[in-house]
Amino acid sequence: MTQAHTSQAPQPAIRSVLVALMLAIFLGALDQTIVAVSMPAISAQLGDVGLLAWVISGYMVAMTVAVPIYGKLGDLYGRRPLMLFGMGLFTLASLFCGLAQNMEQLVLARIFQGIGAGGMISVSQAIIGDIIPPRERGRYQGYFSSMYAVASVAGPVLGGYMTEYLSWRWVFWINLPLGLTAWWVARRTLVGLPVPQRTPIIDYLGTVLLIIGLTALLLGITEVGQGHAWHSREVLGLLGCAGIALGVFVWYERRAREPLLPMHLFANRSAVLCWCTVFFTSFQAISLTVLVPLRFQSVTGAGADSAALHLLPLAMGLPMGAYFAGRRTSITGHYQPMILCGALLFPFAILGMAFSPPDAFWLSSLFMLLSGIASGMQFPTSLVGSQNSVQQQDIGVATSTTNLFRSLGGAVGVALMSALLLALLQDSNVAQLAGSSPLGEGHSGNVLLDGLNAAPGEAQELLRQALQATFRHLLLISAAVSLLGLAAAVAMPNRLLRGRDEKFG
Repeated sequence: MTQAHTSQAPQPAIRSVLVALMLAIFLGALDQTIVAVSMPAISAQLGDVGLLAWVISGYMVAMTVAVPIYGKLGDLYGRRPLMLFGMGLFTLASLFCGLAQNMEQLVLARIFQGIGAGGMISVSQAIIGDIIPPRERGRYQGYFSSMYAVASVAGPVLGGYMTEYLSWRWVFWINLPLGLTAWWVARRTLVGLPVPQRTPIIDYLGTVLLIIGLTALLLGITEVGQGHAWHSREVLGLLGCAGIALGVFVWYERRAREPLLPMHLFANRSAVLCWCTVFFTSFQAISLTVLVPLRFQSVTGAGADSAALHLLPLAMGLPMGAYFAGRRTSITGHYQPMILCGALLFPFAILGMAFSPPDAFWLSSLFMLLSGIASGMQFPTSLVGSQNSVQQQDIGVATSTTNLFRSLGGAVGVALMSALLLALLQDSNVAQLAGSSPLGEGHSGNVLLDGLNAAPGEAQELLRQALQATFRHLLLISAAVSLLGLAAAVAMPNRLLRGRDEKFG
């Protein structure tokens, strides 16, 4: 390994670097939540409701697909140029989002915004792997998790305020001063990062195959999450395309001279189990952010503002768990015990939610807080574990793969839980009580809420009782799925992180 690649940023500069990275993480995470509350205003002005869901989905799909590409390019060319490119693209795309005159322009700008955000989030975490020894990374990744939590709370509040008193366009324009500030800080501070000396070889075919495969997979999953049947022609076509493209991708990557995603990493037991825990943790955490507000609104009849309050304990618990796990990991040098504790806590917290009345605010908040703590104990610690399991030249790929599994877990979680909700509603007496199917193909939970509000008083009460039982069954299934994450945590080797005195592995 060359000296240029193993050089480390001067210690006094680390604080400045952290400021730049945390700004980038905050911006990328903020745009996952701030847009949701502006959707009614966007559809009212731009119309074309059929494309409305893709204002959010397009961003998420583009960000997920871009993550592994940024990881490999960062390993080849260095993190700094990739970070500045991602920030610049995100900021420029935000400008065009705010200037969009129709839904097609907005969705296209959101796709480019997602590509930029994928670089900001993925490269930020890889930079920590470059400048911080493995044993110290837990607490720094905990800081990043706190940015996710702050963004998840600030997003709906800022989005609602700006939409109400300014315009939905300010939801995007707010990124301009923030993005330019982050870009300027990053340009000044990210000057001491390691620069690889090997000649870069771009895996063009592998990149194209991965883009096609992941895009088709995520589009298929998103279609299911929006109410389309698994066996519909559109979904089967997308999933079939994804299977073929990803299968060819794996075959080609085994033979590529400089693979985009080295297949030997999947022979690394510790790294693979870290990715599994991230997948199932994200599966639970993201699906809960969809299920819990819908459960509260449909069963109690409360508004969206009250339902959003039930997500605050989850957002508060995540940085609490991340901070505690990061500190303990740094002290003990072992990451597996913290992952195992979080994986043990998750099924218990979900079971508590299943058997708690939706209107029992404090009890439900307690179990949501525990869910957030369980997530926080696993997200950053699993990332540190996967980085510790690979060689330094693969840090970027390991980081981006962790983020890829995190995004896939969230997408699969929302799609699977939404599909199960539809199935449970159809199999129960909810449809008969409502007089028709409360959810149809291509629709969301808003149709369910509209049907509830239109029902007469006695039928509405019976319908809410049936829905409470349906959501309990759904949460019990979610708790069972979380046991798979627990199994991965139990099977994970209890390895010691490389010590404080080691710069890199």
